[in-house]
Amino acid sequence: MFTEISSNVFESGVRFSAGGSQKSQIFAAGLCCSVASVSKQRHPHKTAAIESTRVAHIKTSGKFYVGLFPMQFKEVIGQQVLKKELPELMKENRLAHAILFLGKEGSGALALALAFAQYIVCERISRPLAVAAGPSLFGDEIPAPQPDALSYDSCGTCPSCIKAAAFAHPDIHFSYPVVTKKTGTPPISTDYITEWREFLKSYPYGNAYDWLQFIGAENKQGNITAQECNDIIKKLNLKSFESEYKVLVMWLPEYLGNEGNKLLKLIEEPPPNTVFLFVAENESQILATILSRVQLIKVPLLEDKEIETALTGLNRAAPEAAARIAAVSQGNYHMALQMIQHADEDWQELLRDWLNAIMKTGPVAQSKWVDEISKLGREKQKQFLQYFNHLLQLALKMQVMEQAGEGHPEKDRDFAARFNKITGMEQQEAIIAELDNAAYYIERNANSKMLFMALTIKIYHIIKDKIVFLSE
Repeated sequence: MFTEISSNVFESGVRFSAGGSQKSQIFAAGLCCSVASVSKQRHPHKTAAIESTRVAHIKTSGKFYVGLFPMQFKEVIGQQVLKKELPELMKENRLAHAILFLGKEGSGALALALAFAQYIVCERISRPLAVAAGPSLFGDEIPAPQPDALSYDSCGTCPSCIKAAAFAHPDIHFSYPVVTKKTGTPPISTDYITEWREFLKSYPYGNAYDWLQFIGAENKQGNITAQECNDIIKKLNLKSFESEYKVLVMWLPEYLGNEGNKLLKLIEEPPPNTVFLFVAENESQILATILSRVQLIKVPLLEDKEIETALTGLNRAAPEAAARIAAVSQGNYHMALQMIQHADEDWQELLRDWLNAIMKTGPVAQSKWVDEISKLGREKQKQFLQYFNHLLQLALKMQVMEQAGEGHPEKDRDFAARFNKITGMEQQEAIIAELDNAAYYIERNANSKMLFMALTIKIYHIIKDKIVFLSE
């Protein structure tokens, strides 16, 4: 699980006051947690000292969350059903050679795939299964079966788990979108393996934008190249180094173009004990030839309660703020982490000022409000629109069933009830559609002043004149 450093989760840059490079210190901090788990068994009296040293070291890392990274199922937020079903695939000898984890941003699909990769190479899991078919040719003693309690998660203490937790296991390979590092040289994932390890430890629920900004891609488009496919074929045709299995975790195969067809033969007829774990967000953007060769596992969005528990337990968020953010985040933990940075923002006061300017005080107040929100920046503007959208959805539910507001903050229920007095369901649905359109254009760098002024005028006519604008 994560250790809180500060509430600014996604602030760019890593600053250390201790000596050594940024990369080596992050890697050392991550590896230290694995060493600590082994020490609990071998040197119990030293465990507390190791853990306190690790936390003290991590606290030099600046203003984002680092910590116990999700390489075991117990560290993954929610997804209780899949945490039980995935180990059973191996336990019952039903492990497919190619699996696609399909889940929207913030669902934890990558975290699940990483935990499953560690489970596959865990010595207490894979080696007993490998010898379960019968006695050794040379009469070696068959290891005793492990208890069922262990079989639903990797042990976390064997040498394979320690390496996997540091994202340095020689039989777990990674592939992900990258950009050219040197002009004229096709990029491959191993060019960025150090940055990738840092990224997983700092942003295990990050998205493609976070990753590309992390490696300094700026406006460049990430890709999984033909050269990368050749490198994958080469690596997976080699004999495994330590584990019974070789595992490839490919994050975002949507970035794989027609060059991905090079992998088809390998995916369809892989070497023995080779497993592909694809992690995707958008099924329609994946090559159909790859989709037809994988076992699909859909990763659902997180429940509000799971996000709320994670925010209070992992990020030390105030319970009221955690409940409010969980309700607005739409099952997306990545979005929740971004919003927790601005948990102290009073979006309702800003929204009240906007609606008063629209309905009462007129064009001068509207122009002043638009100037204010245009200074907030793109992420805060999106969060504001998401909050308004959340209140409208709450208002719609309360029109149908009054007790639907139970469990929501009192000020949200009060606002929704007041809004229901001046608008009907059709008007609220029309405003939701306009807010969704506005959020879409904000993501594409629309001029915020023009966008919010147009939105102000539309909302005025929707509420006052009951006009519903038809989308093109």
